[in-house]
Amino acid sequence: MGASSQAGDPAFLAPGLVAVVTDSTASIPADLADRAGVIVVPLRLLAGDLVADDGANGAAAAIETAAARGLRLTTARPAPAQFAAAYRRADNAGARAVVSVHVSGMLSGTVSSAALAAAAARIPVRVVDARTIGSGLGLVVLAAVAAASAGHDVEDVASAAGACVNQVGSFFAVDRPDALIAGGRVAAAGRADDHGAAAGAAEPRLVSRTVLRVDSGRIGMVDRVRTWSGAAALLARSASELAAGLPAATPADVLVEHVAAAGRADDLADRLIASLSPARRIRVSVVAASTAIRVHTGPAMLGVSVAPSPAVG
Repeated sequence: MGASSQAGDPAFLAPGLVAVVTDSTASIPADLADRAGVIVVPLRLLAGDLVADDGANGAAAAIETAAARGLRLTTARPAPAQFAAAYRRADNAGARAVVSVHVSGMLSGTVSSAALAAAAARIPVRVVDARTIGSGLGLVVLAAVAAASAGHDVEDVASAAGACVNQVGSFFAVDRPDALIAGGRVAAAGRADDHGAAAGAAEPRLVSRTVLRVDSGRIGMVDRVRTWSGAAALLARSASELAAGLPAATPADVLVEHVAAAGRADDLADRLIASLSPARRIRVSVVAASTAIRVHTGPAMLGVSVAPSPAVG
């Protein structure tokens, strides 16, 4: 979502509520994050001599310039001090505790930085490894927000996030997974899971779109297809299967995310709205992924995540 930790204090917090903190790899609608008072801690963007906070003014354009020059792009976890500052902001805004929900520890050291800061925080902080990234992480954050907004205590808010972690599913497509592979973020790159047969890593590159899945904290190959249309069809089918696998009476949230592919994302959302069961309440939203995610996916990405809608009382 590209928001930074410079957003306003979470003034919505009445004394005694639980604040929710996440990092900038979470793809959630920015207006919802602002309305719910989610505090977003930015990852660092690195390219040559460039060092910038994800979401800072001009950072996205600087990354694109660096990419055009052929510089290696990467990210770095936020320092513990950045999380400590976020937890102080929550405390100052009236929170009695914090649930801090972050990108998979198998993909980033962000959750470790959060845990270090949590140990010294003035109020209780529960750190949750979402075991996913992007829109999947966004859905886990929304589950925590729903529980916090309903007035639940910190343990229940953390439990709501944890329950979503165990049920969320995420798929995404990229032009090439080179940056993900180079960074060690794709597991079993030459093998497919049960959703399709991927070409072997040593096989000549005959197709141009790679579909991947975030599963148990890691990124694995699903299939390779020739066109973005084929990739969108596979994403739609995968999301529909995930939604169909939920209990019949359970409503679902679907987040479609993209990097520089707004039209494709809108088309995928329309396809999902048309194809998902009318007997189930489905909420479909489209969000732009953060620059930190763009660094690792390349200049074009289309993704979708599905989870049960939060049920709190």
